[in-house]
Amino acid sequence: MDKKVIVHVDMDAFFASVEQMDNPKLKGKPVIVGGSGPRGVVSTCSYEAREYGIHSAMPIFIAKQLCPEGVFLPVRYERYTEISKKVFHILHSVTHKVEAVSIDEAYLDISDIKYDPVHIVNTIKKRIKESVGLTLSAGISYNKFLAKTASEWNKPNGLKVITEDMVPEILKPLPISKVHGIGSKSIERLNHIGIYTIEQLLRLTEDDMTYFFGKYGIEIYNRIRGHDDRPVCTQRETKSIGRETTFDSDTMDKAMLKKVLSEFAEELANSLMEEALFAKTVTVKIKYQDFKIHTKSKTLKRYINSYKDIKEAAFKVLDNINIDQGIRLIGLSISNLTDVRYEQLSIFEWEKFIKDKRRS
Repeated sequence: MDKKVIVHVDMDAFFASVEQMDNPKLKGKPVIVGGSGPRGVVSTCSYEAREYGIHSAMPIFIAKQLCPEGVFLPVRYERYTEISKKVFHILHSVTHKVEAVSIDEAYLDISDIKYDPVHIVNTIKKRIKESVGLTLSAGISYNKFLAKTASEWNKPNGLKVITEDMVPEILKPLPISKVHGIGSKSIERLNHIGIYTIEQLLRLTEDDMTYFFGKYGIEIYNRIRGHDDRPVCTQRETKSIGRETTFDSDTMDKAMLKKVLSEFAEELANSLMEEALFAKTVTVKIKYQDFKIHTKSKTLKRYINSYKDIKEAAFKVLDNINIDQGIRLIGLSISNLTDVRYEQLSIFEWEKFIKDKRRS
């Protein structure tokens, strides 16, 4: 069986690059896109900002300390979505085997295309640069793990190929943080026993890997040896959609919390409409001032996708939460999704349905 040809593409500093494209005066400057306020975090930053040690998920106040002269901008999600759709349109024009990982990242399976993979990827890069105005980095290999690893090799605007004969030697010098699936706590535990690189990680047995990573240990054990059988999924199942925000100061004001939930409900309703989906479960997430997290859900008798229905369900969930201390974060998510609207009729609705059918 021939080896697959998998491509991983990742837009370079996507949000920040869009801002620099829309405002050429920002080119060459450290641009940081993220939440406003003292509790906001960095979503994306330009490569100029990264030279100051800034990275995604970093608190904005720390980023401002590292780079006081940086250009700090709010997230414009609608604009980024608009650009993303253009990028994915180009990807789908090359192959239907496209798996969207996020708004700016995807896998492509080009195994069936009888052209040089490097030529195909360079064509994609050229078309996106000409029609969208942005650059991306790409990796080519025979599985998803290696393709993603390759795409991170020489950002920005990079292209790297990892072939079977290069593994595992090419991976050995890389830090263990480059292995998808290893979280920060596991990295810390491994560092404590002197494991910093993939070369050192390769010395662990399957039992060792299970001890450190639980049920994912065997997957990681295989991936760093070049084995990854995950297919490119052209239809990724959307399990949930959510929004959350951190307040500048803790609050117990229920009217304010409902105002935020109302805004989130509108955004989520728009997302459902765009994807032609319906939801049945509504969840409110609260993080208190002591950092304890509380979530409460309501599963409805019918599927919904309107702003009014989502808002009403969210308000009912919030009203059933005992707020006895300040809240620093609130979130709203919808799950139990389907692309078919099923209705669970009550006895009275069912009787009316039968009567109407008999009349017709």
